[in-house]
Amino acid sequence: MQLRFQTRVSSKPRQNTVREDGFTLVEILVTLTVLSIALPVLMYSFRNAAHGQALSENQTTAVYLLKFRMAEIELGGYPDIGEGDGEFGENSRFRWHSSVQDVTSDEIQNLRRITVTIMWQEQGKEKSISMSTYMADRANQAQGQSGGPQT
Repeated sequence: MQLRFQTRVSSKPRQNTVREDGFTLVEILVTLTVLSIALPVLMYSFRNAAHGQALSENQTTAVYLLKFRMAEIELGGYPDIGEGDGEFGENSRFRWHSSVQDVTSDEIQNLRRITVTIMWQEQGKEKSISMSTYMADRANQAQGQSGGPQT
């Protein structure tokens, strides 16, 4: 079995050929029309994504600062009753407010409620996040259970 390949070479020059290098005016106009429709939608989506990321960043920072301030109060031992305000450094957009209240109960003595609130400005509005916890005076509880100090 033999395979034969034949090629034909034309000796006639090609006439009336159109070069198809580049784009036609219609193709360019169609491309510009599609871009003019799609580009604003894409820009709007990117702007919304950046805005959502900024809001999320503020909330995450506020949660971390809330935990930090609450830990500072807890590390100070049994807190005194009262309120306090402050900022987290100079020119910080985040501020804090803390409140310590005595909780009265027949069963539990020397119990305090600690509430910490973090506030910040976002889009011209004040936003805030709060957390509360309770703390007992363990030193006084130990003395009360053992019958008081011995002399």
